[in-house]
Amino acid sequence: MSKSQVLFRVLDTGRIQCDVVSPKGYKLTLSGTHTDAEPEIGQGILGENQSLISNAWAYALNRYAAVNLPDEDLQKAADKRAKAFKKAVAWIAELAEDLTLEERTGWCSSCFGKHGHRKANRPVGQLPAYICMGCGGPTLPCAAVMCANMAVREEGAIRVQRYCAEHRHEIPGFEKADRKMGALNDYREFLSYEKPNLAKTVKVVGLAGAGVAAATPFAFLAAPAFGGAVGAAIGGYSGIVATNFGLALLGGGAVAAGGLGMAGGTAVVTAVGAALGAALGGTIANAYVRQDKSFHIEMLQDGTGVPVIVCNGFLSETKTGWGEWRNIVMDCYPDSPVYRVHWGARELRHLTLFAGANVGKAAAGAAVRGAAAKAAKVAAKRLAPVAPALIAADLAKNPWHMAKNRAEKTGVILADLLARTEADSYVLIGHSLGARAMVVAAQALSSKKGGPRVQAMHLLGAAIGAKSDWHSLTSVVDEAVYNYYSSNDQVLKFAYRGTQPGERAAGEVGFRPADAKLQNVDVSANVKGHSQYHQHVRLLTEPMIRWDPAGIGSSVR
Repeated sequence: MSKSQVLFRVLDTGRIQCDVVSPKGYKLTLSGTHTDAEPEIGQGILGENQSLISNAWAYALNRYAAVNLPDEDLQKAADKRAKAFKKAVAWIAELAEDLTLEERTGWCSSCFGKHGHRKANRPVGQLPAYICMGCGGPTLPCAAVMCANMAVREEGAIRVQRYCAEHRHEIPGFEKADRKMGALNDYREFLSYEKPNLAKTVKVVGLAGAGVAAATPFAFLAAPAFGGAVGAAIGGYSGIVATNFGLALLGGGAVAAGGLGMAGGTAVVTAVGAALGAALGGTIANAYVRQDKSFHIEMLQDGTGVPVIVCNGFLSETKTGWGEWRNIVMDCYPDSPVYRVHWGARELRHLTLFAGANVGKAAAGAAVRGAAAKAAKVAAKRLAPVAPALIAADLAKNPWHMAKNRAEKTGVILADLLARTEADSYVLIGHSLGARAMVVAAQALSSKKGGPRVQAMHLLGAAIGAKSDWHSLTSVVDEAVYNYYSSNDQVLKFAYRGTQPGERAAGEVGFRPADAKLQNVDVSANVKGHSQYHQHVRLLTEPMIRWDPAGIGSSVR
């Protein structure tokens, strides 16, 4: 039997083109620029398969990157991904061109939707193969007894039994994947599994491992037609299904393998709110909770007011209960239900050791900056227009970056859980890297149409860059984002600057630019260290009258 042909070329106009020709001669042509998230699609029956289109365009983007990236290692990584996508394209085209009228309905482990699955003609002796009519991904019936769901179908002979995403514990349950869960403290029930794990030998790959090297380019993941299309594309790629997809999405692929790192993954989910509160977001949340065993949400008190969520960073004094939060929260929101987010115990512990007792000394700060200088130089060398979110592998191994990435993932997961609740507004409060998690959560919620709003946000010693376009943050906030900063915060002054060359933290100098919705509150007179915010800051309940339009700082009324 002849094989599908997958061809790539650069046109005279500088545009790129990908041609797919199936064994029977059916053709699909995709074209566009190397920065286009979605290509122009030619006519024909193959153009009806979204998974084929997504994989083919990912192949084209990676082939372009393999030639044009400035770093040889990144070129090799892009070439490796291109070959993997090319193989997936050939496999999907072979199935999609020769479908029978036989169809069965079931939940799809690629797009997590319930669709019809059309059977493809296969040579005698091969296990059956189907195409999901919702996303176009290759599937086959789950091997579990009496299960009507569909598993992801790999190419070639099936050496082990294939189970659906439910029976692989890659999703808590198809039926509840996009279901509301009531209050935030119901999250445990939402993440509980509906079916037994029949594939216990399947390894949940860590974000730093080479197993997530199959992540797609940032532009591809950020395509507007994100949901089922990308789920199918990744799920149909060599059997990497829900769990690995969720990990790869959050991590963007191992940086050492040419992936985008957390910066890409966070931007993807933040940019596409449709994933929040839906099946895709549930799959990602499930994968994250399996990886970070310390993640949980503790209800500190019940109440009738707007729900308040607090989140710690490193150097926290307590691991459970109110800790430092009781007075500062109760003074402002005495009648509200209050929740505390726990996350990244291992990363925060390592970061605390990394900061050390002498982090406030100039000598320590210089040492930290020196240790990061080489990594930063490598990072700058590896940046390229085709992959703006890339960071260097050696920089990503730094304890600060590991904890920072975990904070961002926590923010994304929190946003997904909030999008499932019945509350229409929340107050978000965070300290240090916990403030970073809250910023990411709010940015993600801003992209969710009809999702919950943020009544107010209070950030204490925020470990996040001061300069950015903060519209995605302020657009979801009704009252204001209050950023309490101190020029005396030695941790942010030395450790943050040392690990983020060229940046200063919003918790040290304030957000820039500031505006009526983004209020910088200078607490330097009372806060002399990174752990003193809870004791010496009183939360504001309304925006300040006077603020500095240059974004340098605001004056308390």
